[in-house]
Amino acid sequence: MKFVFFLFCMACGLVAAHAADERIYRCGNEYTNTVSEAQAKTCKLIAGGNITVIQAVKAPPAKAVGAARPESADQRAKDSDARMILEAELRRAEAKQAELLREYKDGEPERQGPETRNNQKYLDRVAELKSAIARNDADIAGIKRELARVPTQGASTANGSATR
Repeated sequence: MKFVFFLFCMACGLVAAHAADERIYRCGNEYTNTVSEAQAKTCKLIAGGNITVIQAVKAPPAKAVGAARPESADQRAKDSDARMILEAELRRAEAKQAELLREYKDGEPERQGPETRNNQKYLDRVAELKSAIARNDADIAGIKRELARVPTQGASTANGSATR
């Protein structure tokens, strides 16, 4: 039994030694172990190490960026709902902005209760109002950008869905 195992190990060693003697050539992004092909393409010999090459899977072609998508009644309803939600959110944000600006009064809001004796509290509230105005202004700009992305009812019929 030990003798059979010894012969098996020797055979594996010979196969491994033969595989280690095999030369691999690099031809640009391709690899080959055929000497004649390597010489014909002026490939470079790769020294040491094993190389594993995995074939890439080709991805399906991407849709054209400006391509008109097919409009369905469901999609138009979703777009309409999204537009209504964004418009309502914009109205709320603009109302909040008007309220904040009214309270801010060009950087000199009225002093409240303990702020008459403690100037730092007043300054902190003024700074909070100023940052709230800036945040709300950025929110309004973001909502307007989102509204520009949502198609309008007139644009969806202009794509040709009304002529079908």
